[in-house]
Amino acid sequence: MHLLSGGAAQGLVNALKPSIEKTTDTQLSCTFGAVGLMKQKLLEGTSCDVVILTAALIEQLTASGHVLAGSARHLGPVKTGVAVKHGTPHPQVDTAEQLKAAMLAATGIYFPDPQLATAGIHFMKVLNGLGIAETVASKLRPYPNGNTAMNAMAACEDPHVIGCTQVTEILITQGVDLVANLPLEFELATMYTAGVRSTSTCAAQAQTMIDILTSSEHADLRAKGGFLPVV
Repeated sequence: MHLLSGGAAQGLVNALKPSIEKTTDTQLSCTFGAVGLMKQKLLEGTSCDVVILTAALIEQLTASGHVLAGSARHLGPVKTGVAVKHGTPHPQVDTAEQLKAAMLAATGIYFPDPQLATAGIHFMKVLNGLGIAETVASKLRPYPNGNTAMNAMAACEDPHVIGCTQVTEILITQGVDLVANLPLEFELATMYTAGVRSTSTCAAQAQTMIDILTSSEHADLRAKGGFLPVV
């Protein structure tokens, strides 16, 4: 069984992978990345039985017939946060001015793809909103997705770097700490949704996988990983 998923769900899927494989009697092959890229792969015909993207994209793909109507289930909203290397001081980022000061003080700014990743697209809007996009341009360190960005930040030797991506991707990365969510005026809470690809040859198992990921039994696991409750 094949999964195409935004990076936000990587920690949750990996934690439940043994249970999913046992319950569905399948082997799960997962590809994680920026949601825009995952959508492209789906449309290009990459093998896929379950797809996890933003709710808006799943709705579009359902309307276009790529996702099986009635199969979609919400995992929960995910906020976007600020990260630093583990063991380094946590800057104040509760207000726009504090966030601006933290970004200007950093020697490198790690974040996901500004064209294809939900958090990367939003973060560029944040920098523009703060009026510092051009000022910090030389310090920007974009990566294909948030998970890659956070791992690169964890691996770098510079203690004065900062990062921004979805909270779920920060929490699963060893070597980085979540400082806080973005200030309220720049807040982004993205609903992530799973659906069955309409051409899946194992649609029943795919739906079972989605049921496991979204079940009330695993609500605490989702919350621990950075997903907010579905209201």
